[in-house]
Amino acid sequence: MTNMDTATLRLDAALQRLEGALDTLLSRTGDPATTKAELTALIEDRVKLAEELDSSLARENDLQTLADEASVALGAAISEVRAALGREE
Repeated sequence: MTNMDTATLRLDAALQRLEGALDTLLSRTGDPATTKAELTALIEDRVKLAEELDSSLARENDLQTLADEASVALGAAISEVRAALGREE
């Protein structure tokens, strides 16, 4: 066997190991187009959820303001009723 034959065999063996390693890597990561599509969908979902959270927090603040105003109005009404009944605090 010549040096060229030996080198060719070694090159073939190295290429087979490389192909095996690439197959293993690709089987773990999946199809790059699918992975990219899934990542895009996750990013879109995250943006949508962040917008919904911001909207919900703003609505919560609005409702809390209304609840505070109702509480003050209710307190005033209670005071007026007590005063009308002659039971001022």
